[in-house]
Amino acid sequence: MASKKQQKLELTWIGKGEERTLEPRILIENPEYSYGDPNTENLLICGDNLLALKALEQDYAGKIKCIYIDPPYNTGKAFEYYDDNLEHSLWLSLMKPRIEILRNLLTEDGSLFINIDEIEHAYLKVLCDEVFGRRNYLGDLIWKKRKGGGNDSRYFAIDHDYILVYAKNNDKKIHHEKWRIPYEGDYLKRYKETDENGDKYYWDTLARDGLQNPIPVEINCPDGEILSINSQKSQESVLEGLKTDHIRLIKNKKNNWTLHHRVYVPQAGKALRTILDDSGTNKTAGDEIKALFGTTKSFDYPKPESLIKRIIDLTTKKGDIVLDSFLGSGTTSAVAQKMGRKYIGIEMGDHAYTHCYPRQKMVTDGEDEGGITKAVNWQGGGGFKFYELAPSLLNKDKYDNWVISKEYSPDMLAAAMAKQEGFTYAPDKDNYWKQGYSAEQDFIFTTTQFVTVELLDQLQDQLQHGESLLICAKKFQPECHNKFKNIVLKKIPKMLLGKCEFGKNDYSLNIINPPVLTEEELGDE
Repeated sequence: MASKKQQKLELTWIGKGEERTLEPRILIENPEYSYGDPNTENLLICGDNLLALKALEQDYAGKIKCIYIDPPYNTGKAFEYYDDNLEHSLWLSLMKPRIEILRNLLTEDGSLFINIDEIEHAYLKVLCDEVFGRRNYLGDLIWKKRKGGGNDSRYFAIDHDYILVYAKNNDKKIHHEKWRIPYEGDYLKRYKETDENGDKYYWDTLARDGLQNPIPVEINCPDGEILSINSQKSQESVLEGLKTDHIRLIKNKKNNWTLHHRVYVPQAGKALRTILDDSGTNKTAGDEIKALFGTTKSFDYPKPESLIKRIIDLTTKKGDIVLDSFLGSGTTSAVAQKMGRKYIGIEMGDHAYTHCYPRQKMVTDGEDEGGITKAVNWQGGGGFKFYELAPSLLNKDKYDNWVISKEYSPDMLAAAMAKQEGFTYAPDKDNYWKQGYSAEQDFIFTTTQFVTVELLDQLQDQLQHGESLLICAKKFQPECHNKFKNIVLKKIPKMLLGKCEFGKNDYSLNIINPPVLTEEELGDE
């Protein structure tokens, strides 16, 4: 019988626990596709999204406030731009490492939203419980994705998707403020007045029947009449409010005095209802994409800007970072920029160039008039930097030996080696050998030159007391080994072998090769 310590509730599948260690790639800016403010912190990244997430992990761990993803649903249907017919085990094996890195990227008060349908919803929920901890599951949002029509199964016309919601840390001390969304639409029609600060309000009576704790108040009116009411405010508060014009004496239609006070739009906003039936549909999103690109051919089930706005409104404030690693047509990044949030969007293949880039350019130029543009009064501005995932650092030559990729320049190699060894790449303008640091006095130097004892002597003379240096090189004199205690030498590429999986560029969800089951795993049919 298993001990209590060994017992664990978890989802198991073929291939679980056999995940490869990912290569931490570097990102290379493509200036041709960067646009707008050169100092922007917004990023569009083209490349396999699992490798791109790994590339971001070192610099962005603990910095992302809100993550929304809309992964392929594994519905068994073939889509034009990706195949969705994945066996359950493979789908889960591809999702698990993504969920793990996404969790690492979140701030302590950050949250993850995953759009999914009924096919994998339950399995994904248990997987996320394992990665995040069940206590950090906040619930499901039910998004009504269409209004009428359709016949998705033999039994139901399915009108909704699920959105799984997880917190990085569902602790009251961390989540000290309840999530709220701004009031909008019909609710705001009564707020017709605007004060000197531009805040909206309306006049409402202070006298109320059935108050739980009524406060008797008497006010001398301009014509000598004394107004006696049961108020929501004290006598002192009413008198002070009359001085500041936040409370007024007003005559009603019957020519009787009434006491009114300003009621402002609640700053905290309102709680989000879990059934989202007013946040647009797939058709809404299709119309938005068609207005931008003239066709909806590229995307079968896009998401509307109003849905993403709800999520960003709920969880972030201006300046927070929003991430979407299945960017698709670029909806999340477009909404984030219009709402004054920073963003990181990841998309593989041509979509990054044919849809994400032009859409974000239109947002920056103020030429995107659809979606939430009018609701947030977006006029354009900002910008983004466009990055591409670097090729694998190592590949095999004709003799089946691992060698450094010829596509790597010396600077790229230095940056890649810094990332591989956990250093921050930051070349020092005064010391060529200080290419990165891991601590205040620990540095890394990568070179393709032959390292000699003379070079080591020069570097030792330049190192300050307490400083250490890691040198990564292809070749060096044998006498260099252990010459100085504060200088460590490692040989490339030997030092890298076995650390991670090199030479693989595709961890995408469009692979249709389910694991092969053994007879034992198949069992008796």
